[in-house]
Amino acid sequence: MNDMLLMALYAFLGAVAAGAAGAGALWLLRRRSLTASLTVVASVAVAAMFAGTLLVAWAMFLSPHDLKVVTTVVAMATVVSLATALLLGRWVVARSRELQLAARSFGDGGSFAAPDGPATAELSALSRELAATSARLAESRDRERALETSRRELVAWISHDLRTPLAGLRAMSEALEDGVAADPERYLKQIRTEVERLNDMVGDLFELSRIHAGTLALSPSRMSLYDLVGDALAGADPLARELGVRLVGESIEPVPVEVDGKEMSRVLGNLLVNAIRRTPADGTVAVAAERRPEGVVLSVTDGCGGIPEEDLPRVFDTGWRGTHARTPPAGAGLGLAIVRGIVEAHQGRASVHNIPGGCRFEVTLPTAP
Repeated sequence: MNDMLLMALYAFLGAVAAGAAGAGALWLLRRRSLTASLTVVASVAVAAMFAGTLLVAWAMFLSPHDLKVVTTVVAMATVVSLATALLLGRWVVARSRELQLAARSFGDGGSFAAPDGPATAELSALSRELAATSARLAESRDRERALETSRRELVAWISHDLRTPLAGLRAMSEALEDGVAADPERYLKQIRTEVERLNDMVGDLFELSRIHAGTLALSPSRMSLYDLVGDALAGADPLARELGVRLVGESIEPVPVEVDGKEMSRVLGNLLVNAIRRTPADGTVAVAAERRPEGVVLSVTDGCGGIPEEDLPRVFDTGWRGTHARTPPAGAGLGLAIVRGIVEAHQGRASVHNIPGGCRFEVTLPTAP
């Protein structure tokens, strides 16, 4: 029993010495190829067996012939182990390089395609993650291109919309200054109208910048949707009367909601103004609110004649104003973008779809507890 313990101790000491040397080698080669690390691991296994065998043979006083046989067997095992480690390492490294080249392609603006052929479970999982990342990156690129297009269009349209009233203001102010205005009161009234229009446009730009920057601060409170819609209808009634459009708000359920009253009033006001301006005279704009399984749905239906199907996905984009026939003189293409931003800030959803003779804008809000 004592001899067995002594041989076990010698074998353990030899294995520890080989393991310590291997750990040092792995630390020195930690930045090198995986092939080198696998070779070191295989060498440590063989060296541990070889060192333990030699120590046990020395303790047992084996004959030179027996010691030579044992050494030869261990040497053959070393050759086979190292060859296997090298083959495995080269195969894993080759697969890693193929994966690296494939990953570089979607990093340069392309899409990721996993290399063909078998791979380890870890490399296969990495390929799946890279494919998912590539898809998300492609979506981000598309979204960034769309946003950049919207920004360019917005800058162009805002520049035009600002230039026109500013030129009018300058002309009217010069006429008043030179005393050549035939009707100064009419000029002053028009100047005030243009200033209010510019003020509204600047306010919309400021609101949109807060939405895009994520700094829109909400102060939600519990209120009835009936009261919210009633106030919005009262505010839009003068414009509807001026343009000869009838406002209908009979299908309003007194559903409680948790919203920022000021911001949601802006949402309803933008939707109503948009609908009234696009509905011909003697037309009808209807407002409805009801509870559905997905939440509280507020809808504004107009008689605009419908929106082309290819334009429906862009209706809520910043700066979108559709065709010239649908563009009101005072529109800057910001109202519906503000609607979507405010609704999404309330964890809701804004959508639009065509109906016979017009279109319906819907705002879905979470139901108040």
